[in-house]
Amino acid sequence: MAGRMVPRPFTTTRPLRNVLKRPVLPVRTQIRCLSQADIEDPGMNGGYINPPAEKRQFRDPYADWWDKQERRNFGEPVHEDHDILGMFSPHEYTHFTARKGFFLMGCFVATVGTLVGVVSVYYPDKPAVERTFPGGLEVELGGPGALLAPRQEDTA
Repeated sequence: MAGRMVPRPFTTTRPLRNVLKRPVLPVRTQIRCLSQADIEDPGMNGGYINPPAEKRQFRDPYADWWDKQERRNFGEPVHEDHDILGMFSPHEYTHFTARKGFFLMGCFVATVGTLVGVVSVYYPDKPAVERTFPGGLEVELGGPGALLAPRQEDTA
C-alpha cells in the first residue's frame, strides 16, 4: 500500500544522461539576410516582376494616380513588401533629423534648469515673519505641558 501512494513515473529510475539531454533546436535555413535582397531568382515568384522598393509616402501626392489614397495606378505591380511600403504602414518621420531633435531637447533641459536656478536664488526662505503671542498661549492651547506657540520674550 505504501508503494502505491507515489505515482509510477516518480518511482522509476532512469539514467541521468537521458534526463539531461539537450533539446533539439529547429534548423533555421530560411533566415533572410541583407545580402539576400540583392539576389535575383527568376523562379522565386513565378516570373512576377518585383518593382523597386519605394515607400508610397514619398510618391508625389498631386500626381494623377488611379488610386489617389494609395498613390498607385491601375495594373501597376505591387512590391512583395507592400505591407511595409504602403500608405497604411507607419510613416517615416522626416521633419527633424536626430541631431536637431537632440539639440532641441538639450535646449529645453537647459532652459528649465536655468529657470529652476533663478527661482531657487530669488525664492524667499520663509513667506513671512513668525507670529508671536504673549505667554505663548499656554491656556488657550491646553494648559501646562502643551506644545506652546513662540513667546514675545523669546524673539526679543
